[in-house]
Amino acid sequence: MRGSGSGCRGVFGLSEICLLRCSTTANWTPFTEQMEFLKSKSSSRLAEVKKLVDAGWQKNAFNQYVSDMISVHRSLPDPRDEWCKAPNRFLEDLPQTSVIICFHNEAWSVLLRTVHSVLDRSPSHLIKEIILVDDFSDMEHLKQQLVDYFSDEPRVKIVRAKKREGLIRARLLGATHATGEVLTYLDSHCECTTGWIEPLLDRIARDPTTVVCPVIDVIDDTTLEYHFHDSGGVNVGGFDWNLQFNWHAVPDHEKKRHKNPAEPVYSPTMAGGLFSIDKKFFEKLGTYDNGFDIWGGENLELSFKTWMCGGTLEIVPCSHVGHIFRKRSPYKWRSGVNVLRRNSVRLAEVWLDEYSKYYYQRIGNDKGDFGDISSRKRLRDNLGCKSFKWYLDTIYPELFIPGEAVASGEIRNLGYGGKTCMDSPARRSDLHKPVGLYPCHRQGGNQISVHGRELCLDSACKPEDLHKPAGLWPCHGQGGNQVKIVAAT
Repeated sequence: MRGSGSGCRGVFGLSEICLLRCSTTANWTPFTEQMEFLKSKSSSRLAEVKKLVDAGWQKNAFNQYVSDMISVHRSLPDPRDEWCKAPNRFLEDLPQTSVIICFHNEAWSVLLRTVHSVLDRSPSHLIKEIILVDDFSDMEHLKQQLVDYFSDEPRVKIVRAKKREGLIRARLLGATHATGEVLTYLDSHCECTTGWIEPLLDRIARDPTTVVCPVIDVIDDTTLEYHFHDSGGVNVGGFDWNLQFNWHAVPDHEKKRHKNPAEPVYSPTMAGGLFSIDKKFFEKLGTYDNGFDIWGGENLELSFKTWMCGGTLEIVPCSHVGHIFRKRSPYKWRSGVNVLRRNSVRLAEVWLDEYSKYYYQRIGNDKGDFGDISSRKRLRDNLGCKSFKWYLDTIYPELFIPGEAVASGEIRNLGYGGKTCMDSPARRSDLHKPVGLYPCHRQGGNQISVHGRELCLDSACKPEDLHKPAGLWPCHGQGGNQVKIVAAT
């Protein structure tokens, strides 16, 4: 039966045997006391279930087996603050939105739960349509089966890409089919909570140059448990000089603008996966750079030009959408092309002005072939956008500018011929591993020591950790072992 939930069933996990408490609740909980009951089942059945669990992880990078056991109409907690629920908090006359969800080989239950969360928790008159953009999936359940499933829901439209386009071009494809005044983008592994859409549309109704993002809550990739915080725990977006997005706390100067933490807050950047924007304003800003390939950098580009070209970017704490954060991408792309670097160089060339040098220092000044950017520079000129210095001074004054450091450069060992520098492996899996001496390469990266980076030289601080090597750790800004003194001469 379409959309029906399953009953409570046993789940064999990767490290323990668990029992699903109820398929219609937000959470499922391991019950080790059920161990003996489940052990009574045949070992062959357990092996079969484990095989299914492993296959789900391999295909999706989250626990598909658990997802398939949970209703696509499951209930979720209401994470909104009471301030958000006050009468007449939002305008009554709100614009309609087209919800655009792009997917490639997404798991059946997760995709359906995303769509049903929009349909089930949004006033029907505000959802003009839901556009599912299939980015050339090859799984059978996403072909005719998906068409048949939504055949009775006229607001759900399926658009098929004729070849693998990547997230950026898939989103643009969805926008060309959208008829709503507002475009709302969601990833295909999300769940919208009660009252999620009204606060977003309210901000755009008051000012169509406002780009808004919900608070992004975490759906656990193993259990699918929904985790959320109240408005006091809201973060805003930023970036580092590797042009990578990051989160940070709401700065004090922004907090002072508000009487209640649930009020919308300015954000220097957006994560990029979940947001609403007036369609005409999106088009005025030139949508995405059509020279960007696949994925990466588009969120910063839209953030920068929103602020620099007459708009504002906000996080709206009254709107909550859950998202499954995967630890790896399950998708394969062509090899031999550094897509993220190419996109980032295009971004730096068009929008960062003289500050682009700080990104180039981190890539060894190797820009590579980044294509023709003349039309994007012309767009910026025609829009009369402000400078990147204005953006840094006005919108993101918290960001440290490398050129303002007391000192920067390599930490070079003058022994052994002066040819070795302090360095560390650069992979994410190497975080917390000790630094060491490596051949100096003069290409920046982890051999640049500069105040304001996201990674700091640090060491564990327990008594038993004495004499253990120093390594790279996330900067916390609280001193301790991360404090060093550089003398300026």
